[in-house]
Amino acid sequence: MMAKHARVEAWVSPGVLDLLKRAAEIEGRSLSDFVVSAACVAAEKTVAQTDAIALSDADQLRFAQALINPPPLAPAMERAIDRHKRMTRPV
Repeated sequence: MMAKHARVEAWVSPGVLDLLKRAAEIEGRSLSDFVVSAACVAAEKTVAQTDAIALSDADQLRFAQALINPPPLAPAMERAIDRHKRMTRPV
């Protein structure tokens, strides 16, 4: 059975602690709630940035065109495909 909650601890300077307490008080939240909420927002942003690739309009068009009409394979890639087929064919 997994725990419903887990503990996270962090050492911060007195100045950072004062800032966090002040911000939590301004929002009418507990320090713990404020810190967890802010950390979740930052974590979601970080994950979203790695899960999505942002392309300009020109790059989107170039990408779509490459998918629709891919360039021919380089000779080295052709050899690699042939080698892979020979190595993985059923015995």
